[in-house]
Amino acid sequence: MTMTKLRAEVDVDAPVSQVYNQWTQFESFPEFLGAVKSVDQIDDVRTLWNVSIAGREHSFYADIVEQVPDRQIAWQSTDGKFHTGRVDFTPNAEGTHVALEMEWEPEGLLEAAGAAIGIDDAQARTDLRRFKEFIENRGSATGEWRGEIHGGVEDSRPGEQSGSVGA
Repeated sequence: MTMTKLRAEVDVDAPVSQVYNQWTQFESFPEFLGAVKSVDQIDDVRTLWNVSIAGREHSFYADIVEQVPDRQIAWQSTDGKFHTGRVDFTPNAEGTHVALEMEWEPEGLLEAAGAAIGIDDAQARTDLRRFKEFIENRGSATGEWRGEIHGGVEDSRPGEQSGSVGA
């Protein structure tokens, strides 16, 4: 099968630190990402995803491979369903521009057909709009994690506090 790629963007009327902080709260993703049933944060780097795509349930582990506060979060699955992605946060006049890129390998005819006719792209745009509404309506993030990850390893510099998962 061929890989499927998508890109979706949204402008959020909130400061970049607030938008970034919310995106670090992976366990809140089911509130605005339609296919995501749950995300369990195993540690600062590792997550377990449970998703439903085209009526089929999938679970996979994903590691954060790059994370820079207020700039970027990138991840890659480590088993099961191949999935990689990146979200960039850029301050702008409206608040924050959020750009999401993902790539995965569809499993089965139904997923491949959905990807081919653009259902995945439409879902990503809808999910980002729901994220925008979620954070704008709340007025604050549900938590934050301000640590950095480079090459899949948490960067804990001496004298700096590494933050905590789910404040």
